[in-house]
Amino acid sequence: MPLARVNGVGLYYELAGDGDPLVLVHGSWSDHLTWGSVVPDLAERYRVLVYDRRGHSRSERPEGQGSRTEDEQDLAALIETFDLAPAHVAGNSFGASTALGLAARRPELFRSLAAHEPPLMGIVAEDPDLRPLMRAMGEKLESVRAHLRAGEDLAGAEQFVDEVALGPGNWEQLPDWLRDALVTNAPTFLDELADPDWLFLDLARLPDYTGPALLTNGTESPPWFPAIISRLGEALPRAEVRELAGAGHVPHVSHPEDYVRSLTGFLDAA
Repeated sequence: MPLARVNGVGLYYELAGDGDPLVLVHGSWSDHLTWGSVVPDLAERYRVLVYDRRGHSRSERPEGQGSRTEDEQDLAALIETFDLAPAHVAGNSFGASTALGLAARRPELFRSLAAHEPPLMGIVAEDPDLRPLMRAMGEKLESVRAHLRAGEDLAGAEQFVDEVALGPGNWEQLPDWLRDALVTNAPTFLDELADPDWLFLDLARLPDYTGPALLTNGTESPPWFPAIISRLGEALPRAEVRELAGAGHVPHVSHPEDYVRSLTGFLDAA
């Protein structure tokens, strides 16, 4: 099993294809397998790196409180270890937050940046129209947290999918491998929730990244995501903002062909 040892942790990775480097960064609860429907098409044109973030699936899970900064450092180390810089980097959800945070600190590692629905609710927390919705979402997240603290990982994962991320009934529609990953990685999501900075990003530093940026949200996603994307678009000098019609929080799983079309169209112009 290929492990890259970076920053004191072993990270599972896979490389496929030839061409310009493209790194895909998965979100919370999941792992590199969520990119499985899009990697074959992307690998026809790019050298694609997927990996399990620390604490997820086949990668090591260090003890102690983690932070998104560690994930950012891991991403930087992988890009440097495999000599991929400057790389195209595409992230989903918490993986998008990770990519954005690293781009602000290490812009030289990036050729382009694509971010889908980073859960940076802290940067829109003062929006009066969103406060009631985000308060309700926070209560649901607290219920998920209570399940996970009690060791009820299956119940917490199911509630997160049906009440926070994707909507009622979606848990039963997920493939078995994805449900298994969600349960396996539940403790790491609990750790992420305990990071006081997980909802925030230093918008003042974000303009240090001056390369091409694609910011997307799905038309079926909660309304705070378009607001987050809008704030990020204002901060990034070369941002392009798009909506993915019919998609939600994980378009590379639910609408893989549309996701590949949108991403490669952006990368071709980057």
